[in-house]
Amino acid sequence: MTLGPRLIALMAFVALAPQLAAAEPPAPDPAKVEFFEKKVRPVLVSHCYTCHSADTKPAGGLRVDDRNGLLQGGNTGPAVVPGQPEKSLLFKRATQADAKKRMPLEGQHLTDEQVAVLTQWIKDGAAWPALRVPASLGRARPEYEKLKKDHWAWQRLTDPKPPVVRDASWARDDIDRFLLAKLDAKGLKPVADADRVTLIRRVTFDLTGLPPTPADVDAFVADDSPRAFETVVDRLLASRAFGERWGRHWLDVARYGESTGPSRNVPYPHAWRYRDYVIDAVNADVPFDRFVREQIAGDLLPAATPAERDRLLTATGFLALGVKDVNQRFKVRFEMDNVDEQIDVVTRSVLGLTVSCARCHDHKFDPVPTTDYYALAGIFTSSDNCAGVRNKMGGGGLDYYDPAMLVTLTTDLPPPPAEKVDKLRVEVAEAKKAWDAIRGTPEGLALAPNGLPKQRPFRLKYEKLQGDLLALTDPAARGHAVHGVRDAKAIGDTAVRIRGEAEKLGPVVPRGFLTAFDVPGTAAVNPRQSGRLELAGWLTSPKNPLTPRVIANRVWQHLFGRGIVATVDNFGATGDTPSHPELLDHLATRFVRDGWSVKKLVRTVVLTRAYQLGSDAPAGHRVADPANALVWRHSPRRLDAEEIRDATLAAAGRLDPKRPAASPAKDLRMIEMRDNGPEARTINEQADTSARRSVYLPLLRGVIPRSLEAFDPVEQSLVSGSRDTTTVPGQALYLLNSSFVRRQSLALADRLLAGKDIADADRVRQAYQLVLGRAPTEAEIGRAGTFLAEYESAYREQVAAAPPEPAKPAQPVKPKGPAAQPANPDEIDQTSEPVVEEAIRPKDAHTAAWLAFTQALFASAEFRYVK
Repeated sequence: MTLGPRLIALMAFVALAPQLAAAEPPAPDPAKVEFFEKKVRPVLVSHCYTCHSADTKPAGGLRVDDRNGLLQGGNTGPAVVPGQPEKSLLFKRATQADAKKRMPLEGQHLTDEQVAVLTQWIKDGAAWPALRVPASLGRARPEYEKLKKDHWAWQRLTDPKPPVVRDASWARDDIDRFLLAKLDAKGLKPVADADRVTLIRRVTFDLTGLPPTPADVDAFVADDSPRAFETVVDRLLASRAFGERWGRHWLDVARYGESTGPSRNVPYPHAWRYRDYVIDAVNADVPFDRFVREQIAGDLLPAATPAERDRLLTATGFLALGVKDVNQRFKVRFEMDNVDEQIDVVTRSVLGLTVSCARCHDHKFDPVPTTDYYALAGIFTSSDNCAGVRNKMGGGGLDYYDPAMLVTLTTDLPPPPAEKVDKLRVEVAEAKKAWDAIRGTPEGLALAPNGLPKQRPFRLKYEKLQGDLLALTDPAARGHAVHGVRDAKAIGDTAVRIRGEAEKLGPVVPRGFLTAFDVPGTAAVNPRQSGRLELAGWLTSPKNPLTPRVIANRVWQHLFGRGIVATVDNFGATGDTPSHPELLDHLATRFVRDGWSVKKLVRTVVLTRAYQLGSDAPAGHRVADPANALVWRHSPRRLDAEEIRDATLAAAGRLDPKRPAASPAKDLRMIEMRDNGPEARTINEQADTSARRSVYLPLLRGVIPRSLEAFDPVEQSLVSGSRDTTTVPGQALYLLNSSFVRRQSLALADRLLAGKDIADADRVRQAYQLVLGRAPTEAEIGRAGTFLAEYESAYREQVAAAPPEPAKPAQPVKPKGPAAQPANPDEIDQTSEPVVEEAIRPKDAHTAAWLAFTQALFASAEFRYVK
C-alpha cells in the first residue's frame, strides 16, 4: 500500500508531539530549586536586577533574571557555567579583588555568605524553576485537519476545462469564457467595449504608470489593423517603464523602505540597489519562481560572473530591508522580532498567509501550529540579517551601525593608504581612551562656559575620527556593500519561544516548512546550511498550491482593480473566497506552464475581451453585482500617488525618464535621523525638485515625499498588496495649494504659450490631450475661453489693487557647532526644521490665467481616474 503525501505529513505531525516532549529538559531537583528561590534569587534581585533585568536594562548585554540570559551571557561571555563557578563571570565579577571593578558597581557588594550561596548554586548546576510548556504544543488539532481538507486555497492546483458559453463569438480567450459563464448564470451581459481613446489610456497607465502621449493616442486611433491593440501592448511590455511600474507593485509587497522605521530611524543607504534589482528583474521578465528564489537564497545560488554574484547578493535585500526596532533593549528580542518580520514578509507576499499569528500560540483560524512557525524560524535564526544595524537602547552616533552586518560585494576595491589608516587607528584609540576616562565623571558632567558638559568635545572628537576611519576602511562607506542576508556561523534548529517570549525557550523544533498543505518532492533542509535554499524551492515548486494562485491573483488585481480573491494578502480561512475559483486555477496553471512569466500573464489578460470592456454601469447590473465581482464592465480606478505625480510631470513636459545613479539616501550615514530635522529637510527638498519617476524618489520611513503623501502612498512597514484609496478634503487642498502642482501647472502653461501663432482654442485642445488624453468638446473649448478671459481680467484688477508686499523679516540664524547640540551626547537634537512652502508666481496676467486653467485640469476627477 502506498501512503499519500498528505497522510504522511499528518503522521509526521502527530509523531512530533512525543519528540517535543522528549526534547524538554529534565525537571530540576525540587530541593535545588527551593535553594535557588530562597537563597539565590533574593541576592540577584537586590544586587543585580537594577542593571541586568527585563524591567530595567541589560547593561553589558547581560540579563540575570533569566537562566538563558545567564548561560548565554553578555558582551564578555557566559555569566554562569553550570558546575564550574571558577569559569563563571558572575562569580568572578562579584569577587573581583579591585573593589572599583567589583559588581555591583553601585550599592553594597556581596557578603561572604552571599558569595558562598552563589558558589554553591553554580556548583550544583545552577538550578532554575522549570518553564511550563503548554500541553497542547505539538499536538494534532482535529479542526486543523478539517481545514486542510475543506479550505479551497490548500487544495492542489487543477487545470479546469473552459466552460461552454451561450455567446461563443464574444470570447477571445478561455479567460473570457470563464467570466462569461458566471455572467450567464447570473443573467447578466457584459457592457459594450471601450472606445480606443479610453482603452489606450487605460492600458498605458496599467502597464507603465504613465499617460499615453498624444502621438500614441493618434497612432492607435488611426491604426485599423486587427493587431493594433496587440502592437500597443507589446510596445508597452518592452518599455523600461513597464519594469518601473510593475517593479513598484512588488516593492509594495516587499515593504521597501530606505530606513529602519520609527523607533530610532536609521537610514539604509544601500537600499536603492535592491530597488534597481527589482526593476531590472521585472523588465528582464525573470521567471517569478527564479525571482523568489533569488530574493530568499540568492547568496546560496551559483553565479557565473562577479556581476551576477553581486546581483544575487543584492536580491537578498528583500529579507533585510524591513522595519527594525534598533532601540530594543535586549539582543535576543531584537533578533527574534527581525525573524518574525522576515517570516511575515515571506509568507504573506508569496503564500498569502498570516503565519506570524502563530508566534505565540497556534494560529486561531488557519492550520498553522506554533511548531510550524518555529520550523521556519530556525531557517532565519540560522541566517544573518545583514541590514547593517544592531540594537542599543538609548544609543547615539554610530552606536546603531554594525559594518560587519552588511553584505560586501565581490567587486575588487583598491586598498586604502596604509599609513593614513594606521595613523587614524591610533588617533581613534586615543580619542576613545580620553572619552572613556571622562565620560560620566564629575569633571565630565561639570558645565563648560557654553553651558554644556565638559565631556561633550571628547565625544564629538571620538565620533569624528571614528567616522573618518570608517570612510577609509568600510567597504559600505565606499559603496561596495548591500543590505542582505547570509548563512550564520551557527547553523541549527531553534526552540519554541513559549508565548512568543524570546527568552523563554521550549523544546527545539526541526527546521522545515508549513504542514497546512502538501508540496510533493520537497527537498529536506540541508543540515550544513540555513535552509533558505530549500525554503525557496518549496515556495516555488509547481506543486505548491498557493504561490501560483497568489501571484496570478495579484496580476489580476492590478489590471482589474479587484482580485479574484479580494483579500490579496490573505488566502487563509479569514480571507475572501474566489469569485471565480476555476478561473484562478486556470490562470495559475497557465502561468506555471508559460514558465512563470509575469509579462506573458499580463499580456494574456490585457488582450482579453473582458479587459477591453467599457466602464458603463447599467442600473440593473449595479443592483445584481454592485462590486463588479463578476466583471461585467471594467471598473474605473483612481490613479495611485506615483501615477498622479508622474502624469503631472509628463503633461508639463518636465518628466525625466532616465534612472538616477542611486538615491539621495545613499549619502546619509547610518546614524539616527530626525523625521523633521535637517536630514529629512534635505531629502524632502531633493524629492520636491526631482523630475525623475516617483519610483526613484527617496523613500525613508516616516519621511514621505510631499508630492505623494496626499494620495494614499504605500504603508512601508507591512506587506501591501492592495493600497487604500480614499477621498478626503486634504487631496483637494493639495491640488489647490501644493507648490508642486502649481509649479507643473505653470510649466504646462508656459509649454502651451510657447507657440506664438497658435490660437487659444488649439492651446485648449493641446492641454486636454496632454492632461486628460482626449480632445475637448466644442462646449468645453468655449467654457475654457470664457474662463481664461475672465480670469485674466480679474487677475489684472487684483494686481493693480494689491498693496506692495512688505519686506520679509530676517530669519533667526540657528546656532552652529557644539552649542547647537543637546547636552546629552547620546541624544540627537530634536529641534524641528521650519517648513517653507515655495511661492509660484506667473510673470503676467495672461500666464496666470493659463496656469489656473491647467491647474483646474490637474485637479479634475477625470485626470485622477482611469476608466
